[in-house]
Amino acid sequence: MAEITAALVKELRDRTGAGMMDCKKALAENGGDIEASIDWLRTKGLAAAAKKAGRVAAEGLVGVATDGTRGAMVEINSETDFVAKNEQFQGFVRDVTQVALAGNVTDIEALGAAAYPAGGTVAEALTQNIATIGENQSLRRTAIVSVGSGVVTGYVHNAAAPGMGKIGVLIALESTAGADVLEPLGKQLAMHVAAANPLALNGDDLDADLVARERSIAEEKAAQSGKPAEIVAKMVDGAIAKYRKENALLSQLFVMDGKTPVAEVVAAAGKDVGAAITLKGFVRFQLGEGIEKEESDFAAEVAAVAGA
Repeated sequence: MAEITAALVKELRDRTGAGMMDCKKALAENGGDIEASIDWLRTKGLAAAAKKAGRVAAEGLVGVATDGTRGAMVEINSETDFVAKNEQFQGFVRDVTQVALAGNVTDIEALGAAAYPAGGTVAEALTQNIATIGENQSLRRTAIVSVGSGVVTGYVHNAAAPGMGKIGVLIALESTAGADVLEPLGKQLAMHVAAANPLALNGDDLDADLVARERSIAEEKAAQSGKPAEIVAKMVDGAIAKYRKENALLSQLFVMDGKTPVAEVVAAAGKDVGAAITLKGFVRFQLGEGIEKEESDFAAEVAAVAGA
């Protein structure tokens, strides 16, 4: 069985909001597996939230750039937040984002091989950055969003400099309406995405594995109710319907008023200007999401060095 360290308990507590002893028990029951422990806590009704992002596990910046009907976003990681405030690093992020936009680059390897404005390739410029700044950095991911007509709007939350920060969002609105109408709407929708973190545009677009995981948890929780099988089945179906509604952008309640589904907000905006507006897609990058940062046990390290 994996050792249940204080750091592991703390991580689980941070991610679920559950009590310390409950987290310790969950880890013990699941061999120290964090994801399995989260599911275990949820089936017991002990997790405070169904979907709470883990702590940001990498530093750096998310860069966002748009040009009318197109937008690009990149994530470039660094070891410390100090480097993210470095003007040289920020300039690199800005340049690489523009390279991705100009070249319509959606593949991280292709981005590394692309020509860098100051000469050489992006990958070579990155290597130079590492040498001069003295800290490891990496190109993590990139995305392109476009529409045939309309606008792609970008938004950066917790901006460290214009067009770059901790969370980046691109919103694609397809319409014949003017940019004076679409840009403000796009910005509001992008702010919503930054705050609400939808997992897909529509409920049917949600990742099948995520839905299956939710169904498994719902089935176990419903089974604990002791109700008849047909009631349990309805409870499970209801839980999955709620999950789809709460995690799909178009069915989420707009954060600006807390009561109107996003789909209705977009439809109403189109009606007001006399031109249909379609929310075609979105991309959201949160710095470091999905990267586990290694937490060291300083006391254990000292003991190991001392031969204890």
